[in-house]
Amino acid sequence: MTIVTETSPIDPSRDRATDALVCVVLPTYNEVDNLPAVAAALLALPISNLQVIVVDDSSPDGTGAAADRLAGRHPGRVHVLHRSDARGLGRAYVAGFQHALQLGAQTIVQMDADFSHNPADVPRLLEASQNADLVIGSRYVEGGGLDSDWNWWRRFLSWWANTVWAQLFLGTQVRDATAGFRCWRRATLQGIGLERVGSNGYVFQVEMSYMAERLNYRIVEIPIFFEERRVGRSKMTAAVKFEATWRTMALRWRHRHLAQEGRMRPASVVSDSLLAQGGDSFS
Repeated sequence: MTIVTETSPIDPSRDRATDALVCVVLPTYNEVDNLPAVAAALLALPISNLQVIVVDDSSPDGTGAAADRLAGRHPGRVHVLHRSDARGLGRAYVAGFQHALQLGAQTIVQMDADFSHNPADVPRLLEASQNADLVIGSRYVEGGGLDSDWNWWRRFLSWWANTVWAQLFLGTQVRDATAGFRCWRRATLQGIGLERVGSNGYVFQVEMSYMAERLNYRIVEIPIFFEERRVGRSKMTAAVKFEATWRTMALRWRHRHLAQEGRMRPASVVSDSLLAQGGDSFS
């Protein structure tokens, strides 16, 4: 069951390009120490039409109550979805995306609530989205990087997931298919069809980028620095990553007909450096 905390009714007339509403979707589980600061940083950005959607999976540490307090202090700018069943990262994002679309958002940003994704990078993603259907904040393009606190095993698992499984097994061109810092155009999410998404865990990120490629959406990867979370413990354990790896194998079969439903040619993936050179070679 999903309960939505709203401080003002949803206005269907907001679905207009002139509004250019930007929604940032933050899935949370035990982020009570991070959420207020992340929300404050997002709301302080020089983007007057930015709203935050917190999707909390019944966090036992009180994150949901903290989100409700934020919604009370920022009516119309912070929305909260409380989920008590069918929990998981993928379903949380889908619920957040659907709510953003219902609000009339033209651009939807997804990111972690633990400062591993820098709120200050959101304007860069939005700027890049002017020339792309999906923008990925990438650790693995030129200029991107990982926190030095990552040990060799964690780096290896991330490399394996992106290079061996995503690129070799699925044939993706995206360098950072497991990235969770992304900016979507409204039309891209509608074209993908959120009802077709079957993943719930961390493989959700791979599935979404894979579907976008299969449907030939224009994808741009811009470099980001991925910082280790400031407070709390990472939920990305070795067991979770291995689960994501074997679940990736099902994606190719699940979406085997997607290219036929789409535009029948591989998606183009453009690096931030190419954009900086004025490149617009979306083939």
